[in-house]
Amino acid sequence: MTEARDTASTESEEPQAFAEAREQQTITVHLQKIPLLSGLDSNTLAQIGISMSFRRVEKGNYILHKGGTGDYLLFLLAGRLRVVDLTEDGREIALSVLSPGDYFGELSIIDGQPRSASVVATEHSLIALLPAQHASNLIYSHALVAKRVMQRLTEKIRSDSNHRAILGIQNAHRRIYALLAQLVRFAPGGLAVIENVPPQQEIAIMANTSRETVSRALQVLIQQGVVEKDVRRLIVRDFEQLKTMTLEQDKNGA
Repeated sequence: MTEARDTASTESEEPQAFAEAREQQTITVHLQKIPLLSGLDSNTLAQIGISMSFRRVEKGNYILHKGGTGDYLLFLLAGRLRVVDLTEDGREIALSVLSPGDYFGELSIIDGQPRSASVVATEHSLIALLPAQHASNLIYSHALVAKRVMQRLTEKIRSDSNHRAILGIQNAHRRIYALLAQLVRFAPGGLAVIENVPPQQEIAIMANTSRETVSRALQVLIQQGVVEKDVRRLIVRDFEQLKTMTLEQDKNGA
């Protein structure tokens, strides 16, 4: 466990007393609960904790910009982030979504090149920043961390390949179905679920379509009994049918 001062900046219009209270806040982080760091010895975790700084990010604010310098390895502690890139005509395309426990920015740590994509907060979020030199030492000095980073990179390569294939589907409904199928995870007992379903606007960006089209596509799935809404998740009642619908031309011509 490590404690560090909250380095978030305050808005200029905040009352002074409130701003001072924010400056005095501390953040307690259980580093063992961060998947990349789990299992490391207490001395290593203590050194990481000392080297980290913390930042609060308001919804809609960018954390990283494509082309920027890779000064930090970053960890998402709370909130939700979206990794994005821009097409040649300036449209934003979502590459992936980050949830608490995820880390990002590792490519620039490894090769020293500029950031390959931008990252924006889709919710109020809390991130931890580990300076590049400390992050590099962490990766190259601990076989467990290096293995996890390599596994993560292979997963990203496969995911990016699948996402490019989805974007190549001409039919918008089929793109949405394919994207949802990619997000499915199987819970104990075999139940197929999509946890923390992204907002419809976020799905629209990821599928390169409109929010209205996403809404219509979801209604089709619900009406046909393929999926069922459950708070912030979707229960996929017929995963095979969902996969089949990614291959079928939408009858409504969407």
